Amino acid sequence: MRFRQLISPLLWLVLGGYAGAAETIRVLVQSSPLAGSQYYAVAELWSQIKPGDRLILIREPDNRHDRKAIRVEWNGRLLGYVPRAENRAVAQAIDAGEKLEARVSRLRDDPNPWRRVEFEVFLVL
Repeated sequence: MRFRQLISPLLWLVLGGYAGAAETIRVLVQSSPLAGSQYYAVAELWSQIKPGDRLILIREPDNRHDRKAIRVEWNGRLLGYVPRAENRAVAQAIDAGEKLEARVSRLRDDPNPWRRVEFEVFLVL
């Protein structure tokens, strides 16, 4: 089921049928650590990346390691990937044409690369 098909009726109930035409509604659908950041540009760009920064999610259906792969970019630079264990729903949403946004939610100077960058994915209605 598409995110929008699930979320829209719930929003209608919560908002009493008003979802202001001029307003954009963002629904948090996932919060994840960034996978593979130690292999890409995170160390080089660390001082420039800030919480709230926009990230771009790009599907890689031909990725030889994972057909549901989603690369995560910041200002055109590859930072890592949506973790394999958490990428199925986001991949399906992208493939279905859903409008998603991603943002950096947390940065930590941690020796464990899985704890350095966290990001959130939102469905835009």
